[in-house]
Amino acid sequence: MYDNSYISDTLHSLLGVSDIRILSKEVSSKQLFEYVFDTDNRVARNAAWALTHKPVGELRPLPQERLVDLTLTTPDTSLRRLTLALIERQGIKEEDMRTDLLDFCLRHMMLLDEPAGVQALCLKLAYQMCSYYPELMHEFEETLNLMQPEHYTAGMRHLIKKTEKQIQK
Repeated sequence: MYDNSYISDTLHSLLGVSDIRILSKEVSSKQLFEYVFDTDNRVARNAAWALTHKPVGELRPLPQERLVDLTLTTPDTSLRRLTLALIERQGIKEEDMRTDLLDFCLRHMMLLDEPAGVQALCLKLAYQMCSYYPELMHEFEETLNLMQPEHYTAGMRHLIKKTEKQIQK
């Protein structure tokens, strides 16, 4: 078990993927999770990145409410993408669905100035949340129809088509 100063110093360093994998194995999810909210953006991003390398079972007990709050408020695009990835990996249960997150996802999946990773994660999360309610699924479909594929990356175009096929099933 590492002490907090060692973890903080390590997370503040410029890390590569091999360093992140080691941290994800050697530092508990609970400890890493607390660093996601650090005021130092590099520490927060590296902690979130390390958490994305944890098995899903180790992420489920983490407080999703705090991740959602951070996602909705962080100006750091990389941290936003990482927190969205963590939320997506945890999954959102119907009883845990938040309308502010749904609104955020519906808006950001369409924003052309968002990186494709954020757009894709927002699309996946919006689809998951809307699938619980037919009236929301209709709104989601309408939003998908508004997206003009030629404005998005090839990966996003593929995800849009794949999602449309899932809806039609």
